[in-house]
Amino acid sequence: MTAQATPFGAARRLPRTLAPRLGVPVAAVVLWQLAARARGSVFFPTPARIVDHGYHLWFSGPAERAFLTDAAVRDLLPSLGRVLAGFALAAAGGIVLGLALGRSRTVYALCDPVLQFARAVPPPALVPVFVVVFDLGTPMQLASIVFGAIWPVLINTAEGVRGIDPLRLDVAATVRLRPTERIVLLYLPAALPRIFAGLRLSLSLSLILMVFSELLPGTADGIGFSLTDAQTRSDLLTVWAVMVLLGALGHLLNSALLAVERLALGRHRAAHRT
Repeated sequence: MTAQATPFGAARRLPRTLAPRLGVPVAAVVLWQLAARARGSVFFPTPARIVDHGYHLWFSGPAERAFLTDAAVRDLLPSLGRVLAGFALAAAGGIVLGLALGRSRTVYALCDPVLQFARAVPPPALVPVFVVVFDLGTPMQLASIVFGAIWPVLINTAEGVRGIDPLRLDVAATVRLRPTERIVLLYLPAALPRIFAGLRLSLSLSLILMVFSELLPGTADGIGFSLTDAQTRSDLLTVWAVMVLLGALGHLLNSALLAVERLALGRHRAAHRT
């Protein structure tokens, strides 16, 4: 076993691996800190003040509550629940509909104009419709998230299914695979890379639409509500802290999804080689 293949070799490579990834963010934060201190404006606080304010606002609670404060329980947890629920519904609906549409070129051709029309409609434009159908509150917020986030998953899944090698379809017909077996053994594995590409876009849209849905009248909690409330009170530190929190939350969710993608695609490639 070579030194590069041992855990010690991996540990020695870790600083070289992390340095390029952390260099740009650290440099950006340092420049922001220096520029904000030089400017000395209340409208542009330093990153140190923003992080300190966010810590005391959300993460300085008791240990038995995972250090979450009352404000975090009131605002962060409901928003996280909405974005995850909306993303899960959009992912499930998009994959199911994409599999159904992608399997038939005729059905896809017939439905494509409707899909392109629906995906072009901005979710904010449908808020009056959602309010009438679902009323104000969580159902309306979830409907806004799902409607905007489902299209990347649906389109990418359908395109992934349509891109299957015709030879593999002929083999499946020859061995007389049942429809469920075709979905599990043929369509899903072939469309998996495109599905995850759609999921990454859908996750970003879910976070954006979650914030938008919480800016609407009738909302009493959530990150978006906290942002609106801080703007109303001219609490600029909280406004900046919310923006930093949203960026960190988006990065964490995307990193988690990328880890799942690497695991799923790695197993898929290993199974395909065997």
